[in-house]
Amino acid sequence: MTPEAEAARQAVDAVYRADSRRVLATLIRLLGGFERAEEALHDAFVAAMQQWPVEGVPANPRAWLVSTGRFRAIDAMRRRARQDASLGALADEIERQAAASADVADDPSIDDDRLRLIFTCCHPALQPDARLALTLREVCGLTTEEIARAFLTSAPTVAQRIVRAKAKIRDAAIPYQVPTPAEMPERLATVLQVVYLVFNEGYSATAGATVTRADLSTEAIRLGRLLIALQPEPESQGLLALMLLHESRRAARTSLTGDVVLLEDQDRALWDRAHIAEGVDLVERALGSRRFGPYALQAAIAAVHAEAPTGADTDWRQIVGLYDVLLRTEVSPVLELNRAVAVAMAFGPADGLALVDAILGRGDLDGYHWAHSARADLCRRLGRSADARLSYQRALALVKQEPERRFLERRLRELS
Repeated sequence: MTPEAEAARQAVDAVYRADSRRVLATLIRLLGGFERAEEALHDAFVAAMQQWPVEGVPANPRAWLVSTGRFRAIDAMRRRARQDASLGALADEIERQAAASADVADDPSIDDDRLRLIFTCCHPALQPDARLALTLREVCGLTTEEIARAFLTSAPTVAQRIVRAKAKIRDAAIPYQVPTPAEMPERLATVLQVVYLVFNEGYSATAGATVTRADLSTEAIRLGRLLIALQPEPESQGLLALMLLHESRRAARTSLTGDVVLLEDQDRALWDRAHIAEGVDLVERALGSRRFGPYALQAAIAAVHAEAPTGADTDWRQIVGLYDVLLRTEVSPVLELNRAVAVAMAFGPADGLALVDAILGRGDLDGYHWAHSARADLCRRLGRSADARLSYQRALALVKQEPERRFLERRLRELS
């Protein structure tokens, strides 16, 4: 392979990683369906692999892929029109719209297509679990296996949910658009939840060789900004603040070898102060509205961490108080676990361990490796090495991410 061809191949790979889901979202709008858009996306990238090594990488790769995918889809529909005449008419209509519209490279609606797609996937006509699975698959490109791990279910179950959701969108002719202001309230909560799940998968990947996936967390933050531009609700502000404050710590969360670095051990000089300043400002605006909810409260907790000069200076009692308020607005065993850890830091490990044991005793988080890891750490701090070892071993049996596995194995070796 020539150097030019290798450079083109690498460019195709880079564009696929960075922009394939945006290209798909635009093709869904232009072609009017998931299946046609997915086939067109595949055909466009095949064409790129064939043409870019010869013709060079285009100035706007995303626009090139959208344009190529659209016209490949038109050709495919015309070939199939022999069996289905309606496809010929549809191909003519799509071609007419293409001729009448602005050049793809100059089309301002492209940047909003993923937001349109999220609202389509989160339509109230779909079942809640199907909304989340479909959005994570089509908007974010997570595999069915990754989504299954996030929801503690099986890949075939996730695949069935996605197929049913697509069929519902097609059969009910659900429009591909951002809802009107009147429709927004019933749709916004699910969209915020999906964006947060996308961010979480980017901030702490459920499995794999790395702790984080920057492409997902960056995209979630971009979508959060779009939501605020669309409708600056306090919870939208709170969610963006929460994501920015967590994202500010990315550079300090792993060592040079890719190992996990706990919050108290992180080099705070590596934290992104611009993200922190923007996040704190958004938190203050959301809380000042007096209409805030769980995302704004979680962001307020993250802000307490962000503004502490060192781990030892963290106001853990304030964090416990914020968790108390948060748990009155949203019941969640994971939030209870986080509060238990804060109690341990504020009042001692014995108090925190009692709370963790109560949560695990209910069976709520028995399959959540961080719950067993937290219990192990509290037992370790109390000198209960045998109990700590058993809990670390339980966490190890559940963990799917390699850096977290190495962290737990290191803790076990330290006990020995």
